Amino acid sequence: MSDSNETRPTMRTLRFHDYGEPADVLRLEEAEIPSPGPGRIRVRVHACGLNPADWALCRGLFQDKLPRGIGLDVSGTVDAIGAGVTGVAVDDRILGAADYAGCASAGASDYAVMEHWAHVPATLDMVEAASLPMAVETACRSLDLLGELSGRTLLVHGAGTMMGFAAVQMALMRGAHVIATAGDTFAERLRVLGATVTFYGDGMIERVREIAQGAPDLILDCSPVRGVLPDLVKIAGGDPQRVLTMVDFAAAKEFGVRGNLEGDNALRYDAFDEFAKLAAAKRFTVPVAQTFALQEWRTALDISLSWKARGKLVILPGNISSE
Repeated sequence: MSDSNETRPTMRTLRFHDYGEPADVLRLEEAEIPSPGPGRIRVRVHACGLNPADWALCRGLFQDKLPRGIGLDVSGTVDAIGAGVTGVAVDDRILGAADYAGCASAGASDYAVMEHWAHVPATLDMVEAASLPMAVETACRSLDLLGELSGRTLLVHGAGTMMGFAAVQMALMRGAHVIATAGDTFAERLRVLGATVTFYGDGMIERVREIAQGAPDLILDCSPVRGVLPDLVKIAGGDPQRVLTMVDFAAAKEFGVRGNLEGDNALRYDAFDEFAKLAAAKRFTVPVAQTFALQEWRTALDISLSWKARGKLVILPGNISSE
């Protein structure tokens, strides 16, 4: 007979018990190591990519039972498998999306339960693998919602964000002529990829329309800066249905712009495998700016909230940080 007072194994996890500003509500604490339920696996986390969505969860996005963890993007090594799961074995390397809704912890932890995953190719670094999942899923789904891209001109506004950088690469693969707005950090890399790049700020409307020789066929808004949708509608020749935003949903309703959470398009977790293989072949990338040990999470948070990350920020549980 087991002892009901038996101590269960614990791990470190970064999570919140109340909604509010991330710096106020997040805590690095000890918690029970979660068990994978049916259709889930558990991994020993190697790397966890951070996203603006993590801070939105802290502020109340998709509210659910508390406490909740952050860290949606994960790479790690499988150490437990739930009922009904096939095609994966203990010690396999995987990348994917943590089950942030079904558990009291998520990817910014020593262990994480995974809801969707793909195998990490042997030649793909695990830090790079952890940079992929959310950028791949969101960019892929947003481009699906825009429709056919082959031979059409697409403006990606905010191409220096990781969602935008991913979207530019995918759109080029789909045969689009891509115009990208970006700052100095990624402008040259975007040009090398094949995009025509212009900068933000005064005159952007005129510059984009001159490059496109009129209104672009479609516009994807990836910029964290609010208030730009009226300008994007002007660039689109006054047609808000040419514009889709993945960030500014409140303004989208006001100006008649589409949002990437609308419609019946399924979440594109199926794209993980394809883009992991493309990344391993050096044909797709989400740039990593800096890595941090789990206990350095506040530094990573401050950099992320400054909007000066210049690439993906990645937590390495149990590892020494590096730049």
